Amino acid sequence: EHRERALGLALFCTQWRERWGIMADASKEVVQKLQLAEEQAAAIIDTARKNRVAMLKQAKDAAEEDLKAFRVEVEAKHQKDIAAKKSTDIAADLTVATQKELEEVRKDYESNKQKELEE
Repeated sequence: EHRERALGLALFCTQWRERWGIMADASKEVVQKLQLAEEQAAAIIDTARKNRVAMLKQAKDAAEEDLKAFRVEVEAKHQKDIAAKKSTDIAADLTVATQKELEEVRKDYESNKQKELEE
């Protein structure tokens, strides 16, 4: 709003100067008023730019904070999934090892049973 008003004012001043041919022969008071209006318009534009930059920085900072929280959440879920997979793998490995040992015990039993029956 301020920027548009400042740009409009600056444009008006420029057009007014061109339209009416106010140059070196214009009265000092009118020239001073026009210069003041241009300075005010430039100040308004500069303030609007600074405010825009500040707002963009705030938005960027907020987005970075949100992203940081999201990364922490995703990393925690990932670590939980890895831990669950490891415990599942360990349990599966233990089951396989137990089955192998059980099979060995059965083989030994059958082998020893045959020897004992033969004697």
